[in-house]
Amino acid sequence: MSTQKNKKKHTDKSVPSDPTTIILESISDGVFTVDSDWRITSFNRAAEEITSILREEAIGRHCSEVFRASMCETDCALRRTMDTGTPIINRSAFIVDAEGRRIPISVSTALLRDENGNIVGGVETFRDLSLVEELRKELEGRFQMGDLISRSVSMREIFDILPQVAASDSTVLIQGETGTGKELVARAIHNLSPRQNKPFVAVNCGALPDTLLESELFGYKAGAFTGANKDKPGRFELARGGTLFLDEIGEITPALQVRLLRVLQEKIFEPLGGTASVTADVRIITATNKDIAAHVKNNNFRQDLFYRINVVRIDLPPLRKRKEDIPMLAEHFVTRFNRLQDKSLSGVSSEVLARLMAHDFPGNIRELENIIEYAFVLCREGEIECCHLPGDFIASNPRTPGPDDIKNTVRAMEAQTILDALKRNNNNRIATARDLGIHKSTLFRKIKSLGLSLPKKDGRSRK
Repeated sequence: MSTQKNKKKHTDKSVPSDPTTIILESISDGVFTVDSDWRITSFNRAAEEITSILREEAIGRHCSEVFRASMCETDCALRRTMDTGTPIINRSAFIVDAEGRRIPISVSTALLRDENGNIVGGVETFRDLSLVEELRKELEGRFQMGDLISRSVSMREIFDILPQVAASDSTVLIQGETGTGKELVARAIHNLSPRQNKPFVAVNCGALPDTLLESELFGYKAGAFTGANKDKPGRFELARGGTLFLDEIGEITPALQVRLLRVLQEKIFEPLGGTASVTADVRIITATNKDIAAHVKNNNFRQDLFYRINVVRIDLPPLRKRKEDIPMLAEHFVTRFNRLQDKSLSGVSSEVLARLMAHDFPGNIRELENIIEYAFVLCREGEIECCHLPGDFIASNPRTPGPDDIKNTVRAMEAQTILDALKRNNNNRIATARDLGIHKSTLFRKIKSLGLSLPKKDGRSRK
């Protein structure tokens, strides 16, 4: 139920006029009280607006039924206060409102006593941090497109061209190491394209033998081979009107390369055992972790097919070349697993972050995600510490980086970011400062403090 409806119904009710109630109704923080049986006894106007739940629907129900908060089952702040008598101030959590939206909040709790000092329940106030969260993300310099998130300059360049790539119907080749997020880029292109309301179908070409892959792609007719008792549509047909994502395209055999080339050239194909041609109304996006150009030179990949799939190429940088994304990606995965596992971990410790920053991540983003997921198995509350990390990861990073290591890593990332921006802007310092979102004097100080060597001629010079 919408907030506007809540407001309308609320104003139709008669509200008690005692001073305490008037104050509670006028503040912007949600406030509710519970009795000793954990049933809600009062629920102010702001609580209605934040949760989209009407007061009369909340009063009398158990608070966990109303809020469905991240801490309700495992570490309820109000229960801890009721058990220990110690109030809790501004603890982070989230609730799920009546429309299923996840809302970040800060929680404060206290005991509720009668006139004789006896404990009769508890009171909790909560503040909607949705706007604060959005502002925090903006201030972090975070770029996001679909499930792709980054703050690195190299990824920003990719984000900038994705809308134009999506608007066309050209074939796309995405190159990058395993775990860099090639399928996420493909999905982002599809979701930004005119085909977004049609299917997105993904096929891992390296996971299937050649004969099975052919039937998976093109389908077959009944009787095409032993066991083919009825027609089966292939992925080209299932993706009709949408996008077909062919992952690990470098793994397909020369024979299948010929069939795929014909589809790309003529936009038609025949199912196995069929005689009639079928129109292929799909947008093709391919991906590989190999250097296809090198395979062409070695005659392991058809040159004509390479030219067909390499109309638009996107090269995804490995995580070791965009280490400035590691803190944000770690936070992203913590938030994600908090939601999936109904936990409320606050993040990773500084020592864990230092180890993550020192690691080269041969498995890239997928490896980082697996490390955080493993830590969630062992860590029940608070921050993820080194004792929660996988043993093989600890073994590969035996020494905890000290402050100098972290400082040097940050300086290296700053220097590379500035050099990349200068290159994009032809060494024009003013344009570079504008590109980085900082004042030109700040840029000059950074260049000096980092000891960067720059051309004597500014990019504004014609000579």
